[in-house]
Parts: sequence; structure tokens; C-alpha cells
Amino acid sequence: MLSALMNFLNACLWPHSDSASDSCGRQEGLLWYRDSGHHVFGDFSMAVVQANSLLEDQSQLESGPLSSHHHSSGPYGTFLGVYDGHGGPETSRFINDHIFHHLKRFAGEQQCMSQEVIKKAFQATEEGFLSIVTNQFQTRPQIATVGSCCLVCVICDGTLYVANAGDSRAVLGQVTKATGDVHATQLSAEHNASIESVRRELQALHPDHPDIVVQRHNVWRVKGIIQVSRSIGDVYLKRSEFNKEPLYAKFRLRAPFSRPLLSAEPSVTVHRLEEEDKFIICASDGLWEHMSNQEAVEMVQNHPRNGIAKRLVKVALQEAAKKREMRYSDLKKIERGVRRHFHDDITVIVVFLDAKTSELRGPVVSVRGAGVNIPKKA
Repeated sequence: MLSALMNFLNACLWPHSDSASDSCGRQEGLLWYRDSGHHVFGDFSMAVVQANSLLEDQSQLESGPLSSHHHSSGPYGTFLGVYDGHGGPETSRFINDHIFHHLKRFAGEQQCMSQEVIKKAFQATEEGFLSIVTNQFQTRPQIATVGSCCLVCVICDGTLYVANAGDSRAVLGQVTKATGDVHATQLSAEHNASIESVRRELQALHPDHPDIVVQRHNVWRVKGIIQVSRSIGDVYLKRSEFNKEPLYAKFRLRAPFSRPLLSAEPSVTVHRLEEEDKFIICASDGLWEHMSNQEAVEMVQNHPRNGIAKRLVKVALQEAAKKREMRYSDLKKIERGVRRHFHDDITVIVVFLDAKTSELRGPVVSVRGAGVNIPKKA
């Protein structure tokens, strides 16, 4: 009950909230959603569905000053974060608590937004989690095996920055003015061993590890263990001192390694926004397992904005049910934990790009995607 209360408070305690009717979001079974809200560039919608026993997806939207130095000339805009955890919720929660503060600090020092600012925020977040692992490893060694993908989008001064480590995805919806047709442009590079170019990159970086990527049960994994090649956390695959006792034997590698097998370095894309750029969909890979980029942008373009993130999540769940030859209504009855056998945690944020840069100074907003996360009874 305390965990549920803390999640509610986290979602509701905003510095300056807008006045949408579902200001703290709403819960519908394992689905949390915020149907509508306003950021400095227009509308947004968020939704999260839980599948794991503890929600491993975390997310946030921050809109307003992007610098800890509150100079009027400092960067101003909207920050989006989707953090898809694995092995537990600790890393994704840590990112949710720290990465935006790091970004504001570095942006304040430089008095601008840049690729360097975003990369420094990733690095500082990685180092912060490493210090936690260092402090807890002897008494809680499994903390070294917890990690998270990290997708960040920053809209500032007419520019969209997309930084990604892992396999979450940011897709831009672009509408051709003459025809009204919408088309999808993926702005995030993905780091998953299922992608041939990622496997080649890993093999080139680790020539002394012929088993750097191994295929098991038709799935490619780094060292036969993990699919993503970049993440925050997963310290046991980055620092050899955390790949030994007291870490559980199943996580320990036979061959020693002298350099990190995974990286926390994000791939960064910089896109100058044009008139045809209408919205961004940021989502964990749980959505993209069941929907193509084009299907997603067509759904956003062809349906009302209000509740659009929830609609995307529900369509993904319907697809997940169909693949298992079951009804969606039956899928919804399955408890978290068991639900993970049918679909992953899914987080979706849709942000619309309505206002021009000159029209900025809209509401200051801070929203976190919430979830159930009530501990199971013993």
C-alpha cells in the first residue's frame, strides 16, 4: 500500500501543473494513462501498462526551463524520457530521478542545449548508478545485474534531439501539406543484437571475444545473456570486479574481460523541426513488438488526440492477445507477473508540435508515468 501511495504522490507532486481533468492520471486495472495535457509546444498524451510483477518501465515529461540556472535566456522547451528496465525496476527508477536534473545542470553550465549536454547527462546518470552498485554489491549483489534502456527526446529552440541507449524508439509523424498523408521517420538508432549491424559493431569492438554474440532459441544475445548492447546499469557486464562472487553463478562469465561488453553511450540524432513535423511517439519496445512505425503514426493522425497514447497501448494489447489466440477481455484478467508471458511493460508518450518557437512560455509541467506496483502478498 505504501508503494502505491508513493507512486500516486510521485505522479501528482508537480512544481506547476496544468489543469487537465486527469491531472494525476487514471488507473484502469494494470493500465495507467494521462489522456491529455499541455506542454510548451502543444498537447501530449501518456499511457503505461504493467506486465511484470514490479513495473520496470519508467517515464517522464518535463516542460519549461531546461536549465538549472534560471536565466531568461537559458534553454526552454520539452524533455521526454522513456526508461525500459530489465532485471528489476531499480535502474529505470534511478534514471527517472536523476537524468533530467543532470541535463539541467549541464545545460545551465553551457547556457544552451546540445548533443554534448545530453551525452554528459547519460554519463553522469551511469556513474551515479555505478556508485550505488559499488556500495551495495557485497550485501545485494543482484543490483549489478539490473539495467535499463534509456530514450530521451529534447525539443528546444526549433530542434529535436533524440538520444537512445537500448531498443526503445522515437518516431516522428510528418504530414505532407498537399496530400494530408502522414509518414513515419524513425529518429532513434536501436542497439539490439537482433540487428545485424549491431552484431558487427560488437564483433569489431571485441575481437578477443568470439562469443560476444550468441544465438540461442533463435534469439541473438550479447554473451548469450542480454539482447541490448547499450544501457544504463548492467554493471556486471561492464566492470569485471562485479562479475565475481558474491554475484550468483548464473550471471558470472567464464572468460574474463578487460573492457566493458556493454556501453552507456547513447546514439544521438539532431533534427531541425519543419512545418511538416506534427508529433513524436516515444515508446518502449513493448509497443513496437506489435505495431510498425507507419501503423502508429497513422493511428495518431487519424484519431482524436485525447487519449491517443492509451489507444496505441490498447491496440498493442489486442495484437498481443490475437497472437496467443485469446480475447483481449481475457488478457486483461491476467495478473501482472503472469502477464509478462503475453506482453512486456509498455510505455507510450505522444507529443504534438503545435506552437512555434517564438510562441514559447507555455505551462511548466512535470509528469511521471505511474503504475500499480502494489507488492504481492507473501
